[in-house]
Amino acid sequence: MNTAFVFPGQGAQYPGMSKELYDTNPKAKALYDQANEILGFSITDVMFNGTAEDLKQTKVTQPAIFLDSIIQYLCKEHATPNMTAGHSLGEFTALVAANALSFEDGLRLVSARANAMQKACEQNPSTMAAVLGLEDNKVEEVCAEINKEEVVVAANYNCPGQLVISGSNKGIEIACEKLKEAGARRALPLPVGGAFHSPLMEPAQVELAEAIKNTTINEPACAVYQNVVARGVTDAHEIKENLIAQLTGPVKWTQSVEAMLSDGAEHFVECGPGKVLCGLIKKINREASTENL
Repeated sequence: MNTAFVFPGQGAQYPGMSKELYDTNPKAKALYDQANEILGFSITDVMFNGTAEDLKQTKVTQPAIFLDSIIQYLCKEHATPNMTAGHSLGEFTALVAANALSFEDGLRLVSARANAMQKACEQNPSTMAAVLGLEDNKVEEVCAEINKEEVVVAANYNCPGQLVISGSNKGIEIACEKLKEAGARRALPLPVGGAFHSPLMEPAQVELAEAIKNTTINEPACAVYQNVVARGVTDAHEIKENLIAQLTGPVKWTQSVEAMLSDGAEHFVECGPGKVLCGLIKKINREASTENL
């Protein structure tokens, strides 16, 4: 059976995540202890004992979700994906799962990404909003109109009828009004630190590009379906280019899942906190077979 392993992004975190695995699985414990050393602080303390608010800090959230996801995957027996993909941050996990990136380098890059994004958010106060019940092209049209004066772009193509937009605080405010007028069922700002996957992340992109260029990425053991191109990629150089482009480019999740299905994916396994991706995959294709670890 052709199996696609998929990994979630920011927003999937919850207090106490991974604690049971850490307490019962020696391999998981060793990996988490190693992660604490690499990061230079005890992320397990925050994950296991911290509040939802503590987990919300970008510098904690991103490594925490990466660790929960990849350690679940590495502790699963006989996990042999035919393809992998991750939503935004989850793409780094997908690369480790496909043996393109080592666990240690994956964690270092995720930490560098989180810190760079945190700085960019502080430089440019900005936000995102979820738009429900409107066609993608209509959302794009409205954004393009506002974009002449304020930054607003389509950021996450999550599933048909669910698109997240990203931009300046004012741009998002105007867009929410105009999208409701255009027929959106809902257009509501999200509690996020900044305008991820938009041009406002350019300062973070410059910083992260350096770290990505200096990291060894190998040819993956299977195709990794990357967010910005929504197709399977196996060329190590192209993987790096797409990872850099991802910070300011959109997450084409709908298109990626459709590409995996047309390339023969028969079963999707979601690894990580929550079940968001299984839900989105079912909305993209009701017949898709999904499983959550």
